[in-house]
Amino acid sequence: MGVRDLVLTVLAALAPLTLIVAVAPLHFMKGGSAVPGAYLVAGAVMALFAVGFMAMSRYVRNAGAFYATVTRGIGRPAGAGAALLALVAYNALQISTYGAIGLYARDTVNHYFGLDLPWWSYALVALVLVAWLGFRGIHASARVLGVVLVLEVLVLVILAGYVLAKGGPQGFTLTSFDPGNVLRPENGAMFALVFGAFMGFESTAIFSEEARGGASTVRRATYVAVAFIALFYAFITWIVVTAYGPSQIGDAANADPVNLVSSLFGSYTPGPFTDIMQILLLGSAFAALLALHNATNRYFYAMGRSELLPGVLGRTHPVRKSPWVAGLVQSAIALIVVAGCAVTGVDPYLGLLGGGSALGFVGIIGLWALCCAAVIRYLRANASQVGLWSSTVAPGLGLIGLLTVLMLVLTNFSLLSGMDTTMNAVLLGLAAAGLLGGPLLALRLRRRRPRAYDRLTEIGEEDRDGTPVPAASPGP
Repeated sequence: MGVRDLVLTVLAALAPLTLIVAVAPLHFMKGGSAVPGAYLVAGAVMALFAVGFMAMSRYVRNAGAFYATVTRGIGRPAGAGAALLALVAYNALQISTYGAIGLYARDTVNHYFGLDLPWWSYALVALVLVAWLGFRGIHASARVLGVVLVLEVLVLVILAGYVLAKGGPQGFTLTSFDPGNVLRPENGAMFALVFGAFMGFESTAIFSEEARGGASTVRRATYVAVAFIALFYAFITWIVVTAYGPSQIGDAANADPVNLVSSLFGSYTPGPFTDIMQILLLGSAFAALLALHNATNRYFYAMGRSELLPGVLGRTHPVRKSPWVAGLVQSAIALIVVAGCAVTGVDPYLGLLGGGSALGFVGIIGLWALCCAAVIRYLRANASQVGLWSSTVAPGLGLIGLLTVLMLVLTNFSLLSGMDTTMNAVLLGLAAAGLLGGPLLALRLRRRRPRAYDRLTEIGEEDRDGTPVPAASPGP
């Protein structure tokens, strides 16, 4: 994979059209006109994270990015905890998206063809297609993801063009970027949601073993992804604020969050664009499913190859070179969850999508913070050639920002999940089980197979020019 394929794969997982149409209204409900500025603040924090994470990529080239980074910086048990937490988080994000695509597909087919089938029937069709494309390998997936991403970005840019040409009820203002408006204490819930839009950008490192040019390709792709997320989402959400007016956007979001953005296509663009948007919304959700599937099964693959999980997960297909066993296992888990939701009558949006996304939020943000700590510890001890900015200052500031966000996520968890107290406890319990269960797997491996334990993360790594870098010893 080159920089282009890597960026397209990662950004497609973020599903720009799905986020703007289906998720951004929740941001506006909590932050009103401050949302565009919040994206820039979040982008700055994630850029600080990326500086240290990419400096670390010179020493870690591994399909289990969080796992390898934390292992090198803090130790093998902590790294195993990061890997299992990442598995929980990515599985939650991927499986929850089946709720969204099932719901969107049901409503779209019913609208155009009058065929009223249950949401889970469409989710199962999507599951089969995702499993098949994942089996065919990342290059086939990247082409599909790239086409969908370009189209969904294009339709949002067209909407922006019409809004800029026609204007809004209160004209064009920059109050959305006023620090006094953005950094208000009551915007904590908004920030918890906005940071969720960046989840997955760091998965460039997950595909590092499949990247042409090694670490340098991963670094360029990561910085491009961070910049795109921050700037593009800030711009598009500012367009939405402009269309409604800064003083009205919050009330409009609370009154009708489902149609907040989609109705703008009807108000500002010619009729066909609304139909195009609805169809692309399905493609956007499917692209997210596929990209998250690829990221998840690579964590299964890395843990299987390291023998933390059964070794069969570490097998690749002899022709496709894809981690096909890991992909089948991930698809099987998704099938069980979707079938369970169908049988028990769980709401695909409020239940499956809301609860799964919340679990993914807390897991990924916690992993970002853990990675910052690992980067600082490793680079300070083993990479004196890395400058103070990359080894300490940037990741240190990123760690402070991420710990603050994690606190906001935990204190607003019921808002994010939309679930009751019992289910929130279950979801947080799954995250805790991943973080604590990983070290138990590592300690069991050390007791039963000490040589395999010693080899954790010792996989051929390359410098930016492709020259092998000796594997430095991880912590105990």
